[in-house]
Amino acid sequence: MKKLIAKLVVAASVMVAALSGAAFAASAIVENAKSLCIVGEQADGYLGIIDAGKASAELRREVGAVNQQRKAYYSQIAQKNGVTIEVAAAMTAEKLITQASPGQCVRDSTGQWKRK
Repeated sequence: MKKLIAKLVVAASVMVAALSGAAFAASAIVENAKSLCIVGEQADGYLGIIDAGKASAELRREVGAVNQQRKAYYSQIAQKNGVTIEVAAAMTAEKLITQASPGQCVRDSTGQWKRK
């Protein structure tokens, strides 16, 4: 069990590095929305829309595209490590939430949005 957890932590670190790379870089519209707490990182490893009234159609499309990319990558990590996509996503979410900038909003495992 400890080996599996260690493997997942390493995989999550690799994933966070990949998500911050060019292939997974969020567009300017997503980054701006994160800074305004319209969009935020969630405990499930995906971006969530916090304020639907302020989320344009373009922003919704961008969030959807980022989440599709993440799910595909989580699937690869999960398969490689013998875990579910949800486990791979949750392990990465911890890192993404920790790395969120001050002032951004994040959603914890209880479903509460909080400003960092």
